[in-house]
Amino acid sequence: MGQSLRPTTQLFLLTLAVTFVVWALRGFGILTFLPGGVIWLLILLSVGTGVVNGLMGTRR
Repeated sequence: MGQSLRPTTQLFLLTLAVTFVVWALRGFGILTFLPGGVIWLLILLSVGTGVVNGLMGTRR
């Protein structure tokens, strides 16, 4: 059976996937109306959730 992921891990993976999809679509020219600040915000959100996920993983 598959192992269930922690909610913080799920949130991190979700933000990482959304960031990658938006970045790739903007690179292909589909989401050209999106400003660069949105991409930076998504990247920072992914990094932040990754840090929180890492810190929560070290707790007992």
